[in-house]
Amino acid sequence: MTDIKIRKAEGTWVVRAGGAVLAESKNALELSEDGYPNVIYFPQEDIAMAFLDESDHRTTCPHKGEARYYSIVTKSQTLKNAAWSYDDPKASVDRIKNHLAFYPGETLAVERV
Repeated sequence: MTDIKIRKAEGTWVVRAGGAVLAESKNALELSEDGYPNVIYFPQEDIAMAFLDESDHRTTCPHKGEARYYSIVTKSQTLKNAAWSYDDPKASVDRIKNHLAFYPGETLAVERV
């Protein structure tokens, strides 16, 4: 059994892509899962959803459920499947419902400010 812990992410967290702040939250959650880097989940109400387009991509995690993906549209490019959410997560991780997480990389930053 995979050990997953969810706790409030301390401080204020932001997501930046293409020179824009896509999310800023004092209510983000930090998910720790054995064998993976910690992931910050942002409440949907703290995200500029106008920058996100739902894609057809889906994955299934045996511990969290089915993930739905979003591409992020910036002025200069589209970051395919750069964010994901669990609309109906398993009961053990139901705190991440209505939250999105983002893949940090060269063109997308997830950071505490």
